[in-house]
Parts: sequence; structure tokens; C-alpha cells
Amino acid sequence: MKLKTIIVEDEETSREILRNYLTKYCPKVDIVGEAANVDEALVLIRNHELDLVFLDVEMPKGNAFDLLEQVGDRSFETVFVTAYNQYAMDALNTHASYYLLKPVSIDELIKAVDYVSEIKTKENALDNKVLTAHTIDKQGKITIPVQDGFEVLSAQDILYCKADDNYTEIFLKNDEKKLVSKTLKFFQDALTYFGFARVHKSYLVNVNEITAYKKGKGGSVVLSSGKEVMVSASQKANLLTYFQ
Repeated sequence: MKLKTIIVEDEETSREILRNYLTKYCPKVDIVGEAANVDEALVLIRNHELDLVFLDVEMPKGNAFDLLEQVGDRSFETVFVTAYNQYAMDALNTHASYYLLKPVSIDELIKAVDYVSEIKTKENALDNKVLTAHTIDKQGKITIPVQDGFEVLSAQDILYCKADDNYTEIFLKNDEKKLVSKTLKFFQDALTYFGFARVHKSYLVNVNEITAYKKGKGGSVVLSSGKEVMVSASQKANLLTYFQ
């Protein structure tokens, strides 16, 4: 599939370089417009059904984060392009699919486009289909430490887990919450076999409890409790494989 794309970059030379690289090395991309600032970018975004936006961080009349805030719900993926690597964490938190440093590496650019193409292909394949999550239906139990010993939890009674620094909050289907002095990575390793997926740096969810997937604001899932959890761009492709 072709990815309808715009380039948002205030430097003309940088736009030209990126345009030439995409044209020569990324045949999956269809560049439908270019913008030099936030205002121009908003016009393009509102007038096109986009799949991908290449976005410089610092621009006249605002920055990339201002632009995404004004856009609100969005179904396109973003690839940040900047000379300043201190924006990496902000990029991830804003659900950028990829982060490219200037001068842009052709190999990294191809990887970025391929990753977005994978996400879009999987999303499109899931549209208007009756789905069954491809999880391993196994019963399992885990133990969590408590003050006077440990407590045993059934894996399938867990709705989702949320990171809290070096602690993890475990949310159960019965509306109980447990605070455990172990990292989310510990529970990711322990629960993956039982149909749990890491969807964000802060969230691990029971895939069997997902009732909806939303493309808006970069992507989110709705759980059976009504809780909506953001899906980071780096975890989208992995999550969508559960529903193919």
C-alpha cells in the first residue's frame, strides 16, 4: 500500500533532502504536500487523509508538540526528524512511530517507513472484520509479596498492570488494586505466556479483555472495564499481531 505522506520542515534544504531520499529509496511513500510551519501543516492535515507525517520538532509559530496537540485525534503515524536528540523521550511520549536524527540516515529512514507500513497494513487488514484474539488460553497463577508472606493471583483475573517507578499497580477484574514492589518488566516476563501484551512503557494489558482498538491520538485500546489505555507507536505492530 502507498502511504499518503507530508513533510513538515521549516528548512527548505532539509525538506529537499528528505523529499529526494523518500522518492529514491522509499517507493511505499506518496508525498502529497509539504509545510514550513505549524499553520501550513494544519491545513494539509485537515485537507488530506494521511498515513504518515514527517515532522521537524522546532519550527516557526510553534513546535511539533504544539501541532499534534492542535490536531487532536489522528489516524496518521508520525516520524520525528530533528538535530536535537534530547527530544527523544518527548517523541516517544507523543507516540511518534520513529525518531530520526539529522543528518538523516537512509537506512534508518527506510526502517521508519517500513515500520509505519507494517502498522498501517495490519490496521487496514483488521477493519470491518469479526476478530478473535490469538492468545494462549492457559490458566496460570503468579505470587505477589505481601507484608506477612505472599498472595496468589490467577493471571486471568488481572485486567492490566501499570508501572509506578520501581513498583507496579495490578488492577483486577473485581476492581481491586494491588501495589507490588516489582517492575513492570518483571510482570511482562511473567505474564506474556498467558496473553498479556506490553502496549506502552507504563502499561501491560490482558489481551483477552480488549474490547476495542482506536486509531485516534496515535492509538489506544479499550478494556472490558471501560478503561482506555494508550498504545505507544513502538508497540502497535506487536499488539495488532494478536488480532490477525
